Amino acid sequence: MGGFFYIKELYGMRLDKFLKVSRLIKRRTVANEACSAGRVTVNGKTAKAGTDVKPGDEIRIQFGNKEAAVEVLRVEETVKKDQAAELYKYI
Repeated sequence: MGGFFYIKELYGMRLDKFLKVSRLIKRRTVANEACSAGRVTVNGKTAKAGTDVKPGDEIRIQFGNKEAAVEVLRVEETVKKDQAAELYKYI
């Protein structure tokens, strides 16, 4: 199991899945739509849903006239709802 975790930390996770697992966006389809509309950036570049994110990456999401900016702390396939916020920190 530790090897798999290491690989995920090295190669990352799809952006749309991370947004859903972290509960920054509630549904993966909505995350896909946000990416397609150009409302999500990773490290300053407009990102597609399939962009890999890994610890240390900066994600910015446009919600209407507001923006959420977070730094990825870790990536995991699944987390409990009350632990989702541990995957990132607001910047």
